[in-house]
Amino acid sequence: MKKNGLADLAQMAQLAGLRTVAASERPCPGCGEALDACRCAALAQAKALRSAPVRVWLETKGRRGKGVTLVKGLPLDEAALEALGKQLKATCGSGGTVKDGVIEVQGDHRETVLAALLKQGYAAKQAGG
Repeated sequence: MKKNGLADLAQMAQLAGLRTVAASERPCPGCGEALDACRCAALAQAKALRSAPVRVWLETKGRRGKGVTLVKGLPLDEAALEALGKQLKATCGSGGTVKDGVIEVQGDHRETVLAALLKQGYAAKQAGG
């Protein structure tokens, strides 16, 4: 036997009852799944997105006294923001828009919007008066 040879190490490991595991088969320390199928990073990212502070408030500035419910701080891309805005408008039975990362729903629907966001798992709070 050669000293420090790879064949020697493999033979010694086999005699000791050890087996070598490919990197893709190693279990994740967080979830126990194989590293290829590990979902820890995706779950942590989703949790971080859901825990971002979301603010809901009523604004009347620049709208001739008409109230608009604003939702700001959602960590979503533009397409997901449009979809959520459409869902919130349908829930409130009102019109609105999505501008510059802020969802606007026509009228005072703070409680309805807040309840819908909390139901979806967002850390939403009412801001303003």
